[in-house]
Amino acid sequence: MPDAATLGVFAAAALALLVVPGPSVLYIVARGVEGGRSAGLVSMLGVQAGALVHILFAAVGLSAVLASSATAFSIVKWAGAAYLVWLGLRLVLSRDENEARFSVSAGTGRQKLSRAFAQGVVVNVFNPKTALFFLAFLPQFVDPSSGAAWAQIAVLGLTFVALAVCTDGLYALLSGTAAGWLRSKGTGFRRGQRLFSGGVYVALGLATAVSGGGKD
Repeated sequence: MPDAATLGVFAAAALALLVVPGPSVLYIVARGVEGGRSAGLVSMLGVQAGALVHILFAAVGLSAVLASSATAFSIVKWAGAAYLVWLGLRLVLSRDENEARFSVSAGTGRQKLSRAFAQGVVVNVFNPKTALFFLAFLPQFVDPSSGAAWAQIAVLGLTFVALAVCTDGLYALLSGTAAGWLRSKGTGFRRGQRLFSGGVYVALGLATAVSGGGKD
């Protein structure tokens, strides 16, 4: 278990990283703009659930396998990039009259939120940069004299996710509130919401495909 001083330094470093919008935040904002505050918040929780998967991998050493295997890294990276581009193109190319069929707002409340959560999980799980980030960042705060490394990584990772829920949740609320205001302005703004969200997904997918590292 990390001591209080180490945990404090880690929390400060994590917050410094989290307050700067990265790809995960942009994805959450796009979801919030597309589907409102509920969709943004649930998508944020999906992203954090995906982060928990990477933390588990880091704790048991599976992230090291991903980091050392160019083939495994490429497979995961391209799968994640393709999924994001598919989500974006599905929105951008959909006709306005059929928009509800493709939007995160489609279906019943429970259905649309379940879809938003699941897509958030998939987007983050298939982002190998998240795995490499945790593998590189968390061990910097592990003290071999303070107990099992895997347990310390788990505690640090859970702390990071808890902080991310707060910071990313704020972005989700702000973008969702803006979406509600935009929806009141008519169909032109709603079409703009769809194009903005789809464009963000495509851009994130392309960025994932061509990049090699980073926080998210």
